[in-house]
Amino acid sequence: MTEKDRDELRQFVVTPLQTNCYAYVSAGECLVVDPGGSGAAVAEHLSDVRVTCVAATHGHGDHVGGVAALCRATGVPFALHAADGELARHAGEMSEVGRSYDENAPAADRTLAEGDVISVGTATFTVMETPGHTPGGIVLLGGGTAEGLAFVGDTLFPGSHGRTDLRGGDERQILASLRRMAAEIPPETMLLCGHGPETSMAVELARNPFLR
Repeated sequence: MTEKDRDELRQFVVTPLQTNCYAYVSAGECLVVDPGGSGAAVAEHLSDVRVTCVAATHGHGDHVGGVAALCRATGVPFALHAADGELARHAGEMSEVGRSYDENAPAADRTLAEGDVISVGTATFTVMETPGHTPGGIVLLGGGTAEGLAFVGDTLFPGSHGRTDLRGGDERQILASLRRMAAEIPPETMLLCGHGPETSMAVELARNPFLR
């Protein structure tokens, strides 16, 4: 395999909340995860690859506010868990904490559920339902050439987990989701979080009190 053929992970930090928007590139194709803002600018930075899908780990505005612009620029479908569809459709409106984002997200072209697979190039991402931060929160667990990484959104942060005090949040559910992640995601997996630095399941198993 040449350097040109290798999969690539690109990261864009968007929105005032410093949301991590990721682009996973494989064999010239690209999956964009959590474009919370600056969708047109993200599209410009991906002009050298063929974007094939835009997906969100959940429907909060800081993760979907840039979806509409990105989809307009690329003409690709938007994928989201059905339980967060209504939440995403209000991304551009004032939220319960007094924030709004670029635009309301469009209705999902593809509704994601447990076990669904998103393919991009030689990589796959399997949907794991992880409600708690929002009702439709998911993790995208890499397979194929993406083996060893997972997009975890705001379900897990280093040493902690996503807030559950917003509408639709559920502390008991997120703790159950974290226990499931601890049991099912291999320790060597890199966890790409919705905000802040990445971590690994091994580190979280050792240090995160919510996984014990």
